[in-house]
Amino acid sequence: MRTRHRSASPYEERVGFSRAVRTGNRILVSGTAPIGPDGRTVPGDAYAQARRCFRIAAEAIEALGGAARHVVRTRTYLVDAADADAAGRAHREAFGDAAPASTMLVVKALLDPAWRVEIEAEAELD
Repeated sequence: MRTRHRSASPYEERVGFSRAVRTGNRILVSGTAPIGPDGRTVPGDAYAQARRCFRIAAEAIEALGGAARHVVRTRTYLVDAADADAAGRAHREAFGDAAPASTMLVVKALLDPAWRVEIEAEAELD
């Protein structure tokens, strides 16, 4: 059985995907951009944008019965390697001692040129 969760991203309807999907004890969070509750890009530096991305992911995980402590893997996509420390600080704040497996990648671009960061997360419930 699968349960889906949607967020304020206008891309979910347009592209046809869910913010997160729970299947069994796993929760998979789609690539999450810094989109505010109004559907617009959150302005700011990589730290502010990463914090927003992790908050959206956490809300999706919580809506599907999980918590930050259940996150076992993250992927952080950056458009500038210079933003690694800022995104890493936001990651540490979001997950603390849960310390999930994590990959940070630098990519040529993200869908919206205003985005400095996008994240994915995977959680496994106890």
